[in-house]
Amino acid sequence: MNTGTVKFFNVSKGYGFIKNNETGQEVFVHANGLIDKINQDDQVTFDIQDGKRGPSAINVRRA
Repeated sequence: MNTGTVKFFNVSKGYGFIKNNETGQEVFVHANGLIDKINQDDQVTFDIQDGKRGPSAINVRRA
């Protein structure tokens, strides 16, 4: 389980990015990967899955 901070999330478009606390990398997140609703600057936990366009965050929960 990874931890991070939501850097950007557009509710109307259903996607955003999470900055991984451990690696510093930004990971794409889609609304389909959310368990809890998220907003910018929320602390979250998540798993990473390889997608068509690179790694994506899934099972995203507020920490």
